[in-house]
Amino acid sequence: MLTNRAIWVIERNFGRVLTLGELAVACKVSPFHLAHAFGEATGQSVMQYVRGRRLTAAALALAGGATDILELAIQSGYGSHEAFSRAFRAQFGTTPQAVRKAGSAAGLALVTALDMLEEGRADVASARLERAGPMSFVGLWGHYAFSAIRDIPEQWARFMRAYQHIPHKADCAPVGISIGFDGDGEFDYLCAVQVVDGGWAPPELARLDVAAQSYAVFQHRGHVATIRSTYTAIWNHWLPESGRTARDAPIIERHNPAFDPGTGLGGLEIWIPVADRRSILRNR
Repeated sequence: MLTNRAIWVIERNFGRVLTLGELAVACKVSPFHLAHAFGEATGQSVMQYVRGRRLTAAALALAGGATDILELAIQSGYGSHEAFSRAFRAQFGTTPQAVRKAGSAAGLALVTALDMLEEGRADVASARLERAGPMSFVGLWGHYAFSAIRDIPEQWARFMRAYQHIPHKADCAPVGISIGFDGDGEFDYLCAVQVVDGGWAPPELARLDVAAQSYAVFQHRGHVATIRSTYTAIWNHWLPESGRTARDAPIIERHNPAFDPGTGLGGLEIWIPVADRRSILRNR
């Protein structure tokens, strides 16, 4: 499992500064792919986990009597005492000096090593490949981290109140679009509907144009709240085993015609933009 490989690399190389790019190379995938796989499987970003582990090591060292805070800062990947102290306070709600003075890490929210994850997976074997686009969408934007996706249903409730006022719908089924993932696992999410070319957005909504490209399309048949299991199977199993790689482009969730927003049942399709890995290597 890809996420398990990333955890192993992080823990094995705990004594040096790690970047998302270096971890992705070690796992033989793109940074975009690794960010998705790790976030979907664990609910946190790769670099949040790395920072939390390194700051935890620093907190334990301070509680054990370490006196040189600048040296600890550098070992933890920070270039200055001030930057380290800001990150330490953001992580634990206290200062390095206070932990050193107390001689204890009791009460701190220490980040322990993640256990290797179970290999159980959703069924993604029936994926199909499809070429689509260009496409235009109108919808409502939100910004999230993997740890805060619980707020997305409320965004959908606000969007559906505006849905009926959107003109020129090309397809009545609403879609969810994820875009702009960064190293900290934060991303933009658009609750939207596809519109015909030239369709405009009401003032409170936004328009997104998506270029033509190839997609791997997956069925998620369970309750929408369990969609993470399908994403985990896609990122950790189907893509590594398929000979294809994900493009850094919008990911689209298309609700099935039978989807019931009141119950979360009825299923949806997940459209992942992909390219053949061999063609990418030839073009480098």
